Amino acid sequence: MDITIHPRLLRGDIQIIPSKSQAHRLLICAAFANNETTLVCPETNRDIEATVDCLNALGSNIQRTENGYSIDPVSVIPETARLNCCESGSTLRFMLPIVGALGVDATFQMAGRLPQRPLSPLWEEMERMGCILSRPTADTIRCQGKLKSGEYVIDGGVSSQFITGLLFATALMDGKSKITITGNLESKPYVDMTEQALKLFSAPDFHTPGYIEVEGDWSNGAFFLAAKALGSGLNVLGLNTQSAQGDRAVVEILKQMEAGTPTVSAKDIPDLVPILSVVAAAKHGAVFTDIRRLRLKESDRVASTIAMIESLGGKAEADENTLKIYGTGLTGGTVDAVNDHRIAMAAAIAATACQQNVTILGAECVKKSYPRFWEEYARLGGNYEQHLR
Repeated sequence: MDITIHPRLLRGDIQIIPSKSQAHRLLICAAFANNETTLVCPETNRDIEATVDCLNALGSNIQRTENGYSIDPVSVIPETARLNCCESGSTLRFMLPIVGALGVDATFQMAGRLPQRPLSPLWEEMERMGCILSRPTADTIRCQGKLKSGEYVIDGGVSSQFITGLLFATALMDGKSKITITGNLESKPYVDMTEQALKLFSAPDFHTPGYIEVEGDWSNGAFFLAAKALGSGLNVLGLNTQSAQGDRAVVEILKQMEAGTPTVSAKDIPDLVPILSVVAAAKHGAVFTDIRRLRLKESDRVASTIAMIESLGGKAEADENTLKIYGTGLTGGTVDAVNDHRIAMAAAIAATACQQNVTILGAECVKKSYPRFWEEYARLGGNYEQHLR
């Protein structure tokens, strides 16, 4: 589906959807808890559903309710399982160590760009600690054997999701284990979120709190906060200012962009770069450092962000580890979302600052994290036409 937006500012109240990152973590903890858990999560998406499907394949019974999920934990661990991760990197990187800890002979199915996204050094560390990993086909991974307790050593510079996966795994193992992180830990706030979830469930005993609400998602809230910074009259609701989510940094960064041309490290906020680039282009520009990992996301987010900005009449350039956005303003044009939900949503917000129409190719990719995005965009006054291919 392609969408053509006729530029106008947005108006109204917007209740931010539940945090995808927190939902993954709470669902996993609840699936291995000692009793049933009620999780309040009014909206879901393809990534969350991938984690639900994988946990059910491992023996839990997670059912969608009117306002979230009811989770009956795993009682009998299967000997074999097939887990469909779809395009969710979080799901794959969290579940791979978990099945290793459980000793399940598991085959993971992947889609989209996920088969190309890195699993090293997690792969090598799992093999060192007792698992046998293989790639039967280009889009599947098989995990056999069982992880042993002990000291896990892993570089923190590739993905914090590897650390989260190992935290879940070591909590499920018999015997004491520790994780030693070498190098610079990227996206530390996401590891903090994992430790927070494990503490909530009193891991390794996993006593369920019984009833939990998933907090609002700062990553998705950032799009509407950016629209507000670009002149839209929005009241953004449902965000916890004390959250462990690293993307709450968007508030301070937007203030810096209003005042001048900031230099911003993307180390802990890789998901914010596309939308912050839009604001930078419309205002005074910005320089983003520590961008290497952006090349490993749903798209090469360095290339796709530059392409988006330039397609809309702006100017951007990058070297190996720095992205520079010039404050030239945006006019309009055609953006290929390259199956990246954050590029599609960033382009939609960019349209509020353009003079000419903005067409987004492959706009349906927002379903990965925000299935109702276009519905909400229209409710807030966004004016667009859909074109089915």
